[in-house]
Amino acid sequence: MTVVLGMFAVAGFSQVKWDVKFGMNFSNATKTKDVIGDTKALPGFNLGVGMDYGFSEKWSLQSGLMISSKGYKIKEQGEKFTCRPIYLDIPILAAYKFNISDNTKFVINAGPYLAIGLGGKSKEHWDGGEDWKVFDKEGNDWNRFDLGIQYGVGLEIGEHYLVNLTGQNGFITPYDFPDGYNGDKPKNMTFSIGVGYRF
Repeated sequence: MTVVLGMFAVAGFSQVKWDVKFGMNFSNATKTKDVIGDTKALPGFNLGVGMDYGFSEKWSLQSGLMISSKGYKIKEQGEKFTCRPIYLDIPILAAYKFNISDNTKFVINAGPYLAIGLGGKSKEHWDGGEDWKVFDKEGNDWNRFDLGIQYGVGLEIGEHYLVNLTGQNGFITPYDFPDGYNGDKPKNMTFSIGVGYRF
């Protein structure tokens, strides 16, 4: 967090571009079959602010603060269960850009991300619809921090407009397992499509 805040402080005194973004997520959890059963993608949202610090016409450092809903759903024989944690995502990405027309650049980026759990609920959609807080010890008791890799492609159209396709794969299992457990451990996985406006 200190490194990220320091980067934003330096950016405040540098030649940097800022943007706002929003989009739709499709999230799931990997390797869940032996733990909680077959899961399916859960639609959600993402929104936040981004930063682009250009080292040259082709290379830049990208970061930001994004509020993002993740999770998964299970639907079997008419019964449905959803788990929707909300995270604050902080990506730190290296980006490479090249022109594909006079006013459009194609962008490829990749790098690590840190995620901090803000809230969210899991819910049974039958028999009264009982629900639990995801990051509460009396609820699902998920780990509040996640770390993983983010990668994506996008377009910069003119000076102001952005289109992005982004993927994330988490490295940390969201919840604890008993000592001695040697099976697969689920991790967060998210794909998103979004648009943005650069100032």
